Amino acid sequence: MPDQFDFIIVGAGSAGCAMASRLSEDPSNKVLVLEFGGTDIGPLIQMPAALSYPMNMPFYDWGYESEPEPHLGGRRLATPRGKVIGGSSSINGMVYVRGHACDFDTWEEMGASGWGYRHVLPYYKRMEQNPQGQEGWRGTDGPLHVQRGTKWNPLFHAFRDAGRQAGYGVTEDYNGEKQEGFGDMEMTVHKGRRWSAANAYLKPALKRGNLELIKGALVRKVLIENNRAVGVEFEIGGEIRVAKAQREVILSASSVNSPKILMLSGIGPADQLTDLGIDVVSDRRGVGANLQDHLELYIQQACTQPITLYKHWNLFSKALIGAQWLFFKNGLGASNQFESCAFIRTKAGVQYPDIQYHFLPFAVRYDGQAAAEGHGFQAHVGPMRSKSRGRVKLSSNDPKDKPSILFNYMSHNEDWEDFRTCIRLTREIFSQEAFAPYRGKEIQPGDSVQSDEALDDFIREHVESAYHPCGTCKMGASDDPMAVVDPECRVIGVDGLRVADSSIFPQITNGNLNGPSIMVGEKAADHILGKDPLPPSNQQPWIHPDWENSQR
Repeated sequence: MPDQFDFIIVGAGSAGCAMASRLSEDPSNKVLVLEFGGTDIGPLIQMPAALSYPMNMPFYDWGYESEPEPHLGGRRLATPRGKVIGGSSSINGMVYVRGHACDFDTWEEMGASGWGYRHVLPYYKRMEQNPQGQEGWRGTDGPLHVQRGTKWNPLFHAFRDAGRQAGYGVTEDYNGEKQEGFGDMEMTVHKGRRWSAANAYLKPALKRGNLELIKGALVRKVLIENNRAVGVEFEIGGEIRVAKAQREVILSASSVNSPKILMLSGIGPADQLTDLGIDVVSDRRGVGANLQDHLELYIQQACTQPITLYKHWNLFSKALIGAQWLFFKNGLGASNQFESCAFIRTKAGVQYPDIQYHFLPFAVRYDGQAAAEGHGFQAHVGPMRSKSRGRVKLSSNDPKDKPSILFNYMSHNEDWEDFRTCIRLTREIFSQEAFAPYRGKEIQPGDSVQSDEALDDFIREHVESAYHPCGTCKMGASDDPMAVVDPECRVIGVDGLRVADSSIFPQITNGNLNGPSIMVGEKAADHILGKDPLPPSNQQPWIHPDWENSQR
């Protein structure tokens, strides 16, 4: 006989861990979490400064990449997704951004009723524990610990000061009332450890007797009878097993794997499914469509003083940092090193920020390749709301095969214009007096790269994903032919089945997606349990009073 549960959650990632915790709070609910990945124990995941390792390791990462991107010279871009307890929150950069208030009001305008900023703010406050944040806007006793860095390096202060000198505002809390401006970046780190969704939600909840976690489980499909999800079929150790859900199945498997599992289960574009010999349960054209991401460039500047992380880019220093972290959970190993940031607008007439900056006192790539020049610093910069849309589709009907991912990056002229603006605005910031004591030559793009054409060539060759894929199971009104789930995360056209993760975002949010993904899990849990949503907030976020006429 198959195992019987009330709820089955597919995926122990950012949203899945939050839901596992909330659904199992009631001891009468029997909850199963299925996760293909394994344990998150070990310093490569738990030490914040080691972040470039797990996202490049097949043991922790699904190893996805895009199809050759037609507007980027046929380059294939890496698409890391966490294959481990905690999902991508266990391999990400630990940057914590809620998104701008207007992002969620836009969701509501797009048909996700009940997901405006006034509705989601209470869930952000419920999930956070951040005593440093702006009073009245931030949570102080939630499971997700959020903190700021020590700003040990003077370059962190120089970045903020340069922004002010260039005429931009400062924000004391970009996750509070005012996102726009230069300020301190927040990270999901607690007592020197990566504070993933697994550490925050799943591990404490597993102490309850009514929550079960099965690792190494590859979900093959959702079992559907009479248009109702009744369980899942999964493979573990070469054996195919079935688990039955009395109440609901919830997919929380990422913006790549959630649409993949829906399509393998017969929910998706009918013509594609029929071509692969999959019986159509529900013809939903939006499954796998609407794929969005953030792209970014690394604008790198040489540093004339030997103060950057480059001095630690040797085995001896790394061993010392690792030992200090291992024994004391402090020092450079306890930070992701993204401690300053900014959100600004590309031009007058843009209502809220559409550029994000991560500042790093080092010239290095996400894959850990340091700039040959030695000491340097860099800003990761990119536009927040590209109009480009891609798709995820099955490459076969075999659950073990990787899906086909095409982002269709840079397919709009505006994308090129916005990226050129990003480069020029960054150069202006780096040219301010605050950087004068440190500023050497521009490493990348380099002083010779000035014309629109030269900048476009640089962008085409060097732009990288910020690893924020979302949108492939869009939430919207139930009569929207491209919506996959309704505003309560229920799959339209199939009973007893929901999706709750970054795939349901109608539009990508400002900044990193871990925070909004956890919030989706928190809010979805209330919908699943049939609880009244938390009362809406009446807080009014800050919008630049002269945004129509002023860029800064």
